[in-house]
Amino acid sequence: MTETIDEAKVEELAGKLVGDVASALSLYMAYIGDQAGVYAALDGAGPLTVDELAGKTGLNPKYLHEWLGSNAAAGYVTYDAAEDRFSLTPEQALVMAREGQPACMQGFIQAVVSQYEENEKSVATFMSGEGRPWGDHSQCLFCGTDRFFRPGYQANLLDNWIPALEGVEEKLKAGAKVADIGCGLGSSTLLMAKAYPNSTIHGIDYHAPSIEEARAKAAEAGVTNIEFHVATAQDFAGEGFDFACIFDALHDMGDPVGAARHVRQTLKDDGTFMLVEPMAGDTMADNMNPLGQIFYAFSTTVCTPNSLAQDVGLGLGAQAGQKRLTEVLNEAGFGTVRRAAETPTNMVLEVIG
Repeated sequence: MTETIDEAKVEELAGKLVGDVASALSLYMAYIGDQAGVYAALDGAGPLTVDELAGKTGLNPKYLHEWLGSNAAAGYVTYDAAEDRFSLTPEQALVMAREGQPACMQGFIQAVVSQYEENEKSVATFMSGEGRPWGDHSQCLFCGTDRFFRPGYQANLLDNWIPALEGVEEKLKAGAKVADIGCGLGSSTLLMAKAYPNSTIHGIDYHAPSIEEARAKAAEAGVTNIEFHVATAQDFAGEGFDFACIFDALHDMGDPVGAARHVRQTLKDDGTFMLVEPMAGDTMADNMNPLGQIFYAFSTTVCTPNSLAQDVGLGLGAQAGQKRLTEVLNEAGFGTVRRAAETPTNMVLEVIG
C-alpha cells in the first residue's frame, strides 16, 4: 500500500521538534548557569557586558559569550543589542535565580538533567520491562526533586492545605502525633515541625541516604520535635497518629493499597490522612497538555520503574487522577475522599473514615 505524505504536516512536526530541541538544550544551559552561579551574578546587577560578567564571576568570557547567546535567544536572559549588555528582568530573576521562590524552576531543571545523566539505565529499564528503585538514580534527582517541591510546600502547606482540612490545624497547634510518609529529604517534615512545636512529627522513608540527610537538616535547624525513621509505607512502626500525609509519593509505591491500608491502621479513629498527588484528570485524554506531558515523562523513567521494583508493582503512574486514587483509597478501607485544595501542579485529598 502506498503511503500518502502530507508535506505540510511533516514540516509542522519537524518545526515543533526543532523547537523542542532548542528547549532541551536551553534547559541544559540553564542548569550550567545555575550551577556556575551566573544567574545569581546577574540578579540585581543591572546590564553587564560579557567582560564585566566574567570579572564578576571569574568565568571564561568566551564560554560566557556563547552561554549568554543561548540564554538570550531562549528568553531566559535579556539582551540589549544596542549596548551589547545582558541583564535579568525581575521576572526572569524569579524563575531563574531566586532560590526558594515558588516561581523558581531550577529544581525542576535539575531533575530533568538527572534523567539525561543516566539515560542508558533508563533505556535498559524501559526495554527490559523490569523495575528500577529510587535509590538507583543519580543524586541529582534527589536534590532536584526536593528543590522543586520545597518552595511549593512552603507556599501552600501551612497557609492553604492544612487549613483546608477539617479540624487538623487545631489539633496540630494543640499537639498531635504526625506521620509524614515518603518524606525524602524531610522538607515537608521540617516545615510542620517548625510551625507546630507542640506536635511531634515523624518523617518516614525507605531510602536510608535521604533519611540521613533529613536528620542532618533537622539537627542543623535545631528542631527537636521531629523524628526520622527508615521504613516503608507498608510497615512503619507506631500507632495513634492524629494526622498522616504523603506528598507526591503514593503513585511511586509498588503497593499503594497496602500503604494506604497501613496508614489507616495507624491512625486514630478520628485521624485524617492528607494525600498530595500530581494534578491530573481521570483519563489520558484529560492530560493532553504540557503538564501531563512532563508528568508522563517522569513517570516513564522514575515513578513507574520504582513501583515495578517493589512488591505488587501496581504502577499507578504520576497521572493516576482523583478517580483512580479514590478507588485505591476505598480498597484500603477509607470511606471518604474529598479534594480539599489544589494548585496548578497538585491536588490535595482529605481522606477519612
